[in-house]
Amino acid sequence: MFDCDQCGECCRHLTLSPLYQELDRGDGVCKFLEGNLCSIYESRPLLCRVDESFDLFFQSTMSQDEYYKQNYEACRKMKNHIF
Repeated sequence: MFDCDQCGECCRHLTLSPLYQELDRGDGVCKFLEGNLCSIYESRPLLCRVDESFDLFFQSTMSQDEYYKQNYEACRKMKNHIF
């Protein structure tokens, strides 16, 4: 299971991917972000579900370890504002 530290950075940088455009409140921040937490967490979109996205879209192209490694690296870059 992906170990998210709930910093909210992925929800504050939606402009980094056009896939999240529908969630953007207009300033790059998710319209469902409250503090650092998702206000619709239990019903959040599939794109926001790291483990389920791996199962449905990536398991045939990379290992779960590599997928997590790439996600953790993206987290690190967002936290350090390295785009």
